[in-house]
Amino acid sequence: MKVLFWVVLVAMVSFMLYSRFAGKTSSTDARALVAAGGALVDVRTPAEFAAGHVDGAVNIPVDQIERRASEIGPKDRAVVVYCASGMRSAAAASTLKRLGFTTVADVGGMSSY
Repeated sequence: MKVLFWVVLVAMVSFMLYSRFAGKTSSTDARALVAAGGALVDVRTPAEFAAGHVDGAVNIPVDQIERRASEIGPKDRAVVVYCASGMRSAAAASTLKRLGFTTVADVGGMSSY
């Protein structure tokens, strides 16, 4: 039982550190960017998007983000990305930054928005 406790504790701390240092954006900041006209992009698969998504989000799967980035708008428009757990949104955020988008916010998993 003690071992399980420590494993869970280490996993939780690791996740919190990953989220903080991986450049995740808070829900409050992300919502403010969207309210000010930023794009909200769900980078999950179309099936995941169809099963439920944040109101106002557009679906551009992570594997299509580079070729469909023009759908987001001008590169000076803020972009908020999310996925299911944070892995795909991190990849999408990195791609968008590489493409020249100036304000890219990664909230991680959809439940974090």
